[in-house]
Amino acid sequence: MGRTVVIAEKPSVGRDIARVLGCQSSGRGCLTGGDWVVTWAVGHLVTLVEPDELDEKYKRWSFDTLPILPAEIPLKVIASSRDQFAVVRNLINAPETDRLICATDAGREGELIFRFVYEVAGCKKPMRRLWISSMEDGAIKAGFASLKDGQEYDALFASALCRAKADWLIGINATRLFSCLYGKTLNVGRVQTP
Repeated sequence: MGRTVVIAEKPSVGRDIARVLGCQSSGRGCLTGGDWVVTWAVGHLVTLVEPDELDEKYKRWSFDTLPILPAEIPLKVIASSRDQFAVVRNLINAPETDRLICATDAGREGELIFRFVYEVAGCKKPMRRLWISSMEDGAIKAGFASLKDGQEYDALFASALCRAKADWLIGINATRLFSCLYGKTLNVGRVQTP
């Protein structure tokens, strides 16, 4: 069997997992040991594009361009995370990498973070899911002993993607509408408004 790449959400979590797996060698944006490589998404590496990246007409906020309802909302690599995205993309697509383990946080947002990276990197390799709620060594070992097929979490990803797109649509349209109505920037959205 070839190399396994484990993708954590944050460097601190990646270091905990790497310690348990015996990955003691530091690489660029990763830790390695034996057939294991542990890397991380530094929170988010990929996000939905902004409206003005869909069409130039959205650069100017006006009533004339509302509502903004694209058929698709493409993904983009976050500029400040470009270097780490390149590290992850190269690791997961390398010929010596046989499989991936999604070790982002156990939940909807963690699933979204991994899947966005996987999609934008163009990866098609098999993926397993580490689902743990504790970073204690015993919990990490138990999690690796009971990895699940990544497809078992497709519904969780669909839920996360639906919420992300809904947040985008509500936030963009409501913010622009109220900002145009009141002549100043008013950030409105599902989470921040209440």
